[in-house]
Amino acid sequence: MKIDLYTQTGEKKGEIDLHKEIFDIPVNQKLIHEYLIYQQSNARYSLAHTKTKAEIRGGGRKPYRQKGTGNARQGSIRNPQFRGGGVAFGPRKERNFTKEMPKKQRRKALFCTLSAKAKDQQIIALESYENKDMKTKIFNEMLKKLPIKKDALFILSKKNEAIERSSKNIPRVKTILVHYLNPHDILRFEKLVFLQDALPELEKTFLKKTPSKTVNLTT
Repeated sequence: MKIDLYTQTGEKKGEIDLHKEIFDIPVNQKLIHEYLIYQQSNARYSLAHTKTKAEIRGGGRKPYRQKGTGNARQGSIRNPQFRGGGVAFGPRKERNFTKEMPKKQRRKALFCTLSAKAKDQQIIALESYENKDMKTKIFNEMLKKLPIKKDALFILSKKNEAIERSSKNIPRVKTILVHYLNPHDILRFEKLVFLQDALPELEKTFLKKTPSKTVNLTT
């Protein structure tokens, strides 16, 4: 499987071979869904918190005597049935939403999402990007020249201040380092734009072996 390689001016310079183990595997929708649940659950934290009767101030004295009043016996005015008392079975901030998922399954889910994008022809490569002034206008001009209709995720091999700063104010664009690539971000954006040096880094990171030469420029 090949993808087009573009220059910053929007000119098609050639093609790049994609690694079959990453971009050409059967798409397992169920596995992708499991990864999204895992990722969103681990990013979730509890905000709602109610106090039990043990955490409410006051209530040390019995509200009334044990016998002779005709009422049910009560030990504290901070019991849940009283106004201002504790809450029974309410949400607690100690709740843990963390889920577990094997590393091999997480990696396969990532490859499935990349394969789905590759089959939909939604992946392109960018040779390089230079913008000394880091102007958003220059980055926008490049986007108009590339085959990007809606939004795009730019995948970088390392920190690139020129791309990160010039695209920061564009809501339909996001940059991410290849080491942090994940199905959630891949599915959020229609187009994936790999910088040319990010593809070998992707293989090196997730396949744990020396990447092969992937560039195959056409004349």
